[in-house]
Order: sequence, then C-alpha cells, then structure tokens
Amino acid sequence: MKKFIGPISILVIILIAGVFWWRYYFVFAEGVKAGNLNYFEKKGFIFKTWEGRLVQDGFQSPNPGALQSNEFRFSADGDSLASVLERAGGKFVELRYKEYLNPIPWRGASEYVVTEIIKVGDSRADSFPIK
Repeated sequence: MKKFIGPISILVIILIAGVFWWRYYFVFAEGVKAGNLNYFEKKGFIFKTWEGRLVQDGFQSPNPGALQSNEFRFSADGDSLASVLERAGGKFVELRYKEYLNPIPWRGASEYVVTEIIKVGDSRADSFPIK
C-alpha cells in the first residue's frame, strides 16, 4: 500500500495543477471589439489592476421590447496599454482581447483581458477611413 501513496499523490498534484491551468490560464477565445471608451481606471484592494468599459454601437436586450446598450467590460494587460487608454476616454477605440474562463485577482477583475490597441480615433469615421 505504501508504494502506491507516492505515485497517487503525484498524480493528484498534476491533476490539480491541470485544473488550475484550465480554469485560469486557458485562452477560451480571442477577438477584437470596437466602441467608445466609457471609462478606464486603476482599482483594487490588494492587486491594483486597470479596468475599463467600452460602449459598442447598437442595442441588445434579454427582454423583448426593452433596450440596453452593448457594454464590454475588460482588464488591460500592463501599464503601456494603460497609458494610451487613459488618454482615450470618450474616443472610439478598437481593442484586441483574450477571454479566459475565470479572472485572477492579479490579472484583473474581468475574464476579458485587452492585449493590444489597434486604433484610437475621435469618431468611428476617423478610425475606419472610407476608401
């Protein structure tokens, strides 16, 4: 019986590490979102992370007949992105993001983490020139 304790405990540790990686570090989706940057701020009790909200064009609603704006809440990956987004409040921005299954406090409060700023403009027309 004692010879099985070592291999079983190693297997359990590997299984726990795999589940932790799957829940917190597996990239579920990647994409691009565009809209007007509503706010961007650094907040948190212990881990100060950059959090923002993008308001997208159009409306959606879970209830028929009701209107609700499309909001994209996100965390930013690093101070270099934050320095650009701090000056882009109210402007039209296009952001590349990664979606994780669960947030981690030191990565941000959202499952969506912005990894790149593609464009910043005063309006949608500035960001996407018509050819």
